[in-house]
Amino acid sequence: MARSLASRRSSHRLAADAGLLVVAAAFVLPLVWVVLSSLDTGADLRVKVPDGITLDNFDAVLTPEITFTPLLNSLLLCGGGTALTVVCAALAAYPLSRFRSRFNRPFLLTILFATSLPITAIMVPVYALFVRVNLIDTMQGTIFFFAASQLPFAIWLMKNFMDGVPKELEEAAWTDGASSLQSLVRIVLPLMGPGVAVVTVFSFVMMWGNFFVPFMLLLTPDQMPASVSINDFFGNRGMVAYGQLAAFSIVYSTPVILLYVLISRRLGSGFALGGAVKG
Repeated sequence: MARSLASRRSSHRLAADAGLLVVAAAFVLPLVWVVLSSLDTGADLRVKVPDGITLDNFDAVLTPEITFTPLLNSLLLCGGGTALTVVCAALAAYPLSRFRSRFNRPFLLTILFATSLPITAIMVPVYALFVRVNLIDTMQGTIFFFAASQLPFAIWLMKNFMDGVPKELEEAAWTDGASSLQSLVRIVLPLMGPGVAVVTVFSFVMMWGNFFVPFMLLLTPDQMPASVSINDFFGNRGMVAYGQLAAFSIVYSTPVILLYVLISRRLGSGFALGGAVKG
């Protein structure tokens, strides 16, 4: 009986391991293709070791017109949109977390509903609005829309993290004469550093990979971000420069990886003063 139970557990474990390996392969193989193809001038859709390793693909794409200018545009758009999203989300989440009102739940449910709206469903009225207010083909208009599109989910995340900060610490600051804004900036936000980091990374990544919004709102080629300029590698009649596309993809992914590395320590730090009110 015991052997039969152990045998079943072993078979279940092997099945689970096999399933995880299949899922891992589904994620790893595209990454392997990108790395190998970026070093192969004759790259195609097959995953194969290049006959000779070369950096010609990187030399071809590392130019101001192909890479540097679009990457700078992406950094301006996504960096500005992320900063605006984090600031507005913190200011909106603070009263939702700290003050009780009968409107809190309806407001949060409305925010949750807003996160489910497909971006394509609202682009037509947004485009018409931007034309009317002269924000079409402007970097600031695209930044505003980036922030507005990410704000609902950012508020939801920020509010949940903010609920974990003890209110007693703020009450002590209020006793010393601090205002609500001062307690938010000097106490709440430093204690919820991992939450701010999560919102920052999530917002930046979602904006960084967004193709449709800048494609619709920006008209000047010199203002296009890298998420749109990558479409230039797909030529007419089905011709694709796979090697250059892979090299550009590696360069294009670098800022997101660097952002995660820079703030990864905040993601695992926890709430340092969370136990200050205990005991």
